[in-house]
Amino acid sequence: MSVFKELLSRKSHNKLVAPAPCETQVEQMMKLALRAPDHALLKPWRYQVFTGDSLVQLGEFFAQASEIENPELTADKLDKIKAKPLRAPMVIVASVLITEHPKVPEIEQYLSVGASVQNLLIGAHLMNIGAIWRTGSLCFNRHLMDLLRLKTNESLVGFIYLGQEDGDKKSPKFAKQDEFVSWK
Repeated sequence: MSVFKELLSRKSHNKLVAPAPCETQVEQMMKLALRAPDHALLKPWRYQVFTGDSLVQLGEFFAQASEIENPELTADKLDKIKAKPLRAPMVIVASVLITEHPKVPEIEQYLSVGASVQNLLIGAHLMNIGAIWRTGSLCFNRHLMDLLRLKTNESLVGFIYLGQEDGDKKSPKFAKQDEFVSWK
């Protein structure tokens, strides 16, 4: 299959099981991630890899940060939040480290990290590793950022869940280009 056709078959997969990608596979994905466009070579991307027992710790962080934001959460809801990282054998937390620069606004740094995450997802796909990029309210929770030891000029951009795809593989659905692309 050509690389073009292979890339057209990439899609997010939310049912992921062990094994987690090995260290060599993560290194390969990161090589691609770190090749994203990067105006002024600021390297705004940051990644933290969680697997094994560290997934339990990440779940604890999710629950603690959520409870600080909303002390009314029930024990059942907190348990569900705590279990979120356990939906895959590996979670990579992606963040953007913003650097003040006269020619590179903050939005460009976010876009660079978005491109970096997309490269990581493509790398996973090319190695037959299932992946999904999740966000949600926890991405904007400063308490979680503090628990993850992010700097004050650093923000979360998502959680990349990785593992082997479980269940039926469905073909990706394609958008009609004429709804989104216009020629001038």
